[in-house]
Amino acid sequence: MRTLVLCDDRWHPARVPREGVSALQDRGFAFDWIENASEWTAELMLNYQLVVLTKSNHVSFTDHREWMTDESQAAFVDYVRRGNGLLAIHSGTAGYQETPVLRNLLGGVFMHHPEQCEVTMDVDANHPMTVGAPPFTIQDEHYFMAMGDHDVDIFMTTRSGHGHNVHVQPGGWCRSEGAGRVAVLTPGHNLEVWLHPSYQALILNALRWCGKIR
Repeated sequence: MRTLVLCDDRWHPARVPREGVSALQDRGFAFDWIENASEWTAELMLNYQLVVLTKSNHVSFTDHREWMTDESQAAFVDYVRRGNGLLAIHSGTAGYQETPVLRNLLGGVFMHHPEQCEVTMDVDANHPMTVGAPPFTIQDEHYFMAMGDHDVDIFMTTRSGHGHNVHVQPGGWCRSEGAGRVAVLTPGHNLEVWLHPSYQALILNALRWCGKIR
C-alpha cells in the first residue's frame, strides 16, 4: 500500500521515522516522504489511501513556522471521511493544541513531557491492535496528552515516574471518522523506540488497521 509520510520538524529530524519504518517496507507498504510541509497539498494527499503524520506543527526542521492552517485541517478531515486512513505517531500530535479541527480528528494531542526517562508501555493484550506486541520499557519522552470529549478506543497506556509518583497516560488509541480510520501512537522520540520489536508490531498493526488491510 502506497503510504504518504509527513515528517521532520524542529525537535524531530526525519531520519528517525525514515529508519524506524524501513523494515516495514517488506510488509506490504511503500512509503513516500514529505519533509517540508510547503510540498504538501490536499490534492496530493488524495493519491494515497494512508497517511502517517509524524511531524509537529513546523514547516520543517529548519523552518519553524506553523503549517497547519484552517484549510489544511479541513482537508485532513475530508481525507479521512472519504474512507482513508491516518496514523499519527509521536510528534504528529505535538504543536496542535490550537488546531481544534485536527485535534478533534486525532482524538487527543500532546501537551507536555518531563525530561526523558524510562517509560513503560502497557498494552491491552486482548486488543487486535496489540497482537505481537508485549509490554516493554524503554528510554523515551513521556507524552502527557489532552484528550477530546468523544470516545476513543485506548489499547495502550504509558507510565513513568519514581516511587509512588507514577504518571499514566493514554499511549495508543484508534477511532473512526466517517468512512475512514484514525490511530495514534504517542511514543517514539528516540530511534530505539521505533526499532523495538514490540513497537514495530504496534506500528504495523496500526498501519494495517488504518489502511483497512485487517
